[in-house]
Amino acid sequence: MHDVVFSLDTSGLFCPEPVMLLHSKIDELGCGEILEVIATDPSTQRDIPKFCAFLDHQLIEQRVEGKCFFYLIQKGK
Repeated sequence: MHDVVFSLDTSGLFCPEPVMLLHSKIDELGCGEILEVIATDPSTQRDIPKFCAFLDHQLIEQRVEGKCFFYLIQKGK
């Protein structure tokens, strides 16, 4: 179990808004803190893992429940 510190709900938003909001929100976190992202845009399944890889954040978990996509991201250095 991971200690989620922050949550970002981007439900109803479409590319590129979820990743833009993620970029702003993750800047508020300290190194190692965990952010949960909730999304409804299927393109986040591609965009969020790429965002994490490009900026050296760790995608801890990625799951789908119905029409919602959930991500746990640990902020890198």
